[in-house]
Amino acid sequence: MVPIDEAMGLAIAESAAALGFSSPNPAVGAVILDCDGAVAGVGHTQPPGGPHAEVMALRAAGSRARGGTAVVTLEPCNHTGRTGPCAQALIDAGVAAVHFAVADPNPAAAGGAARLREAGVEVHAGRHEAQARGGPLRYWLLRQDLGRPFVTVKIAATLDGRIAALDGTSQWITGAAAREHAHRVRAQLDAIVVGTGTVLADDPSLTARRPDGSLAARQPTRVVLGRRDVPTAARLRDGVSPLVHVVGRDPRDVLAALPESLHVLVEGGPAIIGAFLAAGVVDEIQAYLAPTVLGAGRSAVDDVTVGTLAQAHRFVRTAVTELGEDLLVVLQAAR
Repeated sequence: MVPIDEAMGLAIAESAAALGFSSPNPAVGAVILDCDGAVAGVGHTQPPGGPHAEVMALRAAGSRARGGTAVVTLEPCNHTGRTGPCAQALIDAGVAAVHFAVADPNPAAAGGAARLREAGVEVHAGRHEAQARGGPLRYWLLRQDLGRPFVTVKIAATLDGRIAALDGTSQWITGAAAREHAHRVRAQLDAIVVGTGTVLADDPSLTARRPDGSLAARQPTRVVLGRRDVPTAARLRDGVSPLVHVVGRDPRDVLAALPESLHVLVEGGPAIIGAFLAAGVVDEIQAYLAPTVLGAGRSAVDDVTVGTLAQAHRFVRTAVTELGEDLLVVLQAAR
């Protein structure tokens, strides 16, 4: 028999498989326990127009769902959009109880718990809510709260905050393990942002690649911010994924140009990162730090709005991970 707490942990872990391709729908995970408490089915949200997590788990469980328990990271929806209401699917499958972590804040989809209770299903809300809110659901939840994507800034730098030497050389500051991790992150994103200066100086591809160099199945939309043109021969124009050129300098214009994106990564250059920080729209920083000191060269961030320590952008450290000889430091905005 699997405890409900363990089943919820499994559902949260399963929801990560939806990152990058469920947008604009939330990355939800679901587990169906049979009437004996054994795992009968597991599922996560499919691409838009496809089944939600509950339906995928019900399909995997089959007849074993009847009399069983559904454990879901988000309240089952109660509306018909591209798919039917998940609450009704659980009722039709004969599920006896439902445990969910986070109540649906979207008025159009909320009400699933009430519908389940009306049908005689036992419902429990708030199981491991904090853990679920801090997991793959956090990107969708932030868009529900603020009406914009979750913004992560990526920095790959030396210990003294340099991203290139005085002569412009920068490949590679971090090692293979850090670069491989960064590509795994890219494969879970909706969009990746750089400035025209980076495009002209480095001609990046901004693709998500596997360790063998092949393209990952999921590629983020590539966004360029700036007033200069993207050259016709730029690698960003290879057609691997959509290219959006936002002419201007305001980070808010970038976010407005991505109405269905849930998670956006800002890779630079320094002025672009500084602009996002100055605009107050950075939710997370992923800093890859190499055990190297340059002493001079390009800094990772350029924000002229900060003139004194009191004006510094403050973040809270949430994780430190060793990646080969490098460190990945993850920081959340202090709000």
